[in-house]
Amino acid sequence: MADSFFDRVTPASPTIPAGAEYIGGVQFAQRSSGPLFLDLFRPAKRPSNEMLPLVIYIFGGAWMIGNRYQFGGLVPGAGKLIDDCYVVAAIDYRLSQQAIFPAQIHDVKSAIYWLRAHAADYQIDADRIGIWGPSAGGHLSALAGTSAGRLEPPDASADTNDGSRVQAVVDFFGPTNFLAMREHMLTSFDHDGPDSPESRLVGEPIGERAQAVKEANPITYISGDEPPFLIVHGIDDPIVPFNQSEILASALRSAGVDVTFRPIEGGGHGTGEEFDSPALMDIITKFFDRHLKR
Repeated sequence: MADSFFDRVTPASPTIPAGAEYIGGVQFAQRSSGPLFLDLFRPAKRPSNEMLPLVIYIFGGAWMIGNRYQFGGLVPGAGKLIDDCYVVAAIDYRLSQQAIFPAQIHDVKSAIYWLRAHAADYQIDADRIGIWGPSAGGHLSALAGTSAGRLEPPDASADTNDGSRVQAVVDFFGPTNFLAMREHMLTSFDHDGPDSPESRLVGEPIGERAQAVKEANPITYISGDEPPFLIVHGIDDPIVPFNQSEILASALRSAGVDVTFRPIEGGGHGTGEEFDSPALMDIITKFFDRHLKR
């Protein structure tokens, strides 16, 4: 698909927004497949005596491609978060060809734990952490938002199981219930097939891994104490059906969670006029301001 979201997800190097101090290649975990790294972007001009809120960026790419360098290049105006005095951490996680689920959410949560433990070193307020990602990164962001205390990584301390909790979630067109995708598809893409991104994530065709699919569904863990969510999805998305965000927003609202749901008229999978406009970054920044700024 020409000029699709997936054409832009694996940059060769980071895009460093103007006004940002870049701290690259910080190791936060070690796995059998190798080390995991994160990049930090801090406002170059920032108050010296103030701890700053953090946004963790989770890259997208069907859990099969992509990298942490996506931040700053994929969404126009992403540097606005830096201008608004946020620290941004763009993180690695293992792709599905390296390890199957739940490895990916374990890696995300290990990054959250590490950033909390080292918050003072980077002028971060450990009590004000947001998370944001597109596509597969949206799925992992939503899952991190609903599963605090569950799906914890093996390297998490037994007495810190609430340490993966975040205070705000931005989910850009992330999958939710893999088994409900095919019936709402606008194209012939087969999410149920053995080579689909979802089947690769859980290690077998999703129809044969019902329990793993349930465990990967953010809705499974909703209890009513989730942080506020901003969900953005193109109505004409040909890859992840719009219905995936509809059912997540409905489940969160039914539990009393604060949800802002923004359908993008004419929007595809991260493509379209509104997705390509810096105005969308204003919406993201205002959402984080509302929930992470004191």
